[in-house]
Amino acid sequence: MISHGKDIKIFSGNANPALAKAICQRLNTELGSAETGRFADGEAFCSIYETVRGSDVFVVQPTCRPVNDNLMELLIMIDALKRASAGRITAVIPYFGYARQDRKAKPRDPISAKLVANMITAAGADRVLTMDLHASQIQGFFDIPVDNLLGSPIFAHYYHDQFIGQEESTVVVSPDVGSVARARTFAQKLGLPLAIVDKRRQKANSSEVMNIIGNVKGKKVILLDDMVDTAGSLCHAAQAIVDIGGATEVYACASHGVLSGPSYDRIEQSPIKELVLLDSIPAQRENFPKIKYLTVADLFAEAIERIYQEVSVSKLFN
Repeated sequence: MISHGKDIKIFSGNANPALAKAICQRLNTELGSAETGRFADGEAFCSIYETVRGSDVFVVQPTCRPVNDNLMELLIMIDALKRASAGRITAVIPYFGYARQDRKAKPRDPISAKLVANMITAAGADRVLTMDLHASQIQGFFDIPVDNLLGSPIFAHYYHDQFIGQEESTVVVSPDVGSVARARTFAQKLGLPLAIVDKRRQKANSSEVMNIIGNVKGKKVILLDDMVDTAGSLCHAAQAIVDIGGATEVYACASHGVLSGPSYDRIEQSPIKELVLLDSIPAQRENFPKIKYLTVADLFAEAIERIYQEVSVSKLFN
């Protein structure tokens, strides 16, 4: 028996309705009837057009660009559902924006990730379902349950099929020291060795010097990161792997394709043969030759079903 609600209902804002519809298809249910939009002055509004009283409600809304508009939509939808007596509200945030300021790096810095966590909780969310937080400790910023799904099993399945039988000539590479733990887990899933790109400034006003920790000479390389924004770090790491490390081919993957500013030009000019992204953020350009998208709809659909049925979600981390 589901004690918290009589049925399951899924709603979507304007950030990624295609993903929300794909999740509903996997769950054999219809997307909830709702409208989110803007008043003439830019204020967000929300209207829910069906009853949610006592229901177990999931709101699918990544906080991608335009970040502030999508975040406000999410908060207003949660508030509307709470005031409509929903049994439980889960904020499904495939991409959690404002995650990069998770600590005070220097005096008078904000901790924006904590502020956004407080806002989501204050709006009335009962739990959060997200994927590949920029920093895992953000889970602790919430006073409600948080399930942080991993994109690496999707990539592992994809690359296992791509490089089967080539384990001796393939290496997983972390593009920086901060991503080592994520890359190590990914490499273990594929049974591949790990290398690291270490970048540093030797002195002020000098360019970064990159060193490759590990052997990539004559090998195919898979770069793994959690997100690609302007693509500067990823493309510089790819260039260093070829120029300094001597790798023959470079492939890259990341959970979130933010792809701001000069990112497309950098990817096009880089030695990266293929960049694989997840559709946690909708594609901005269709049929860009170097970029391929894999869907997270199956993973989120199963997570939502498990949360609704009150069974463990931990199986999805494998």
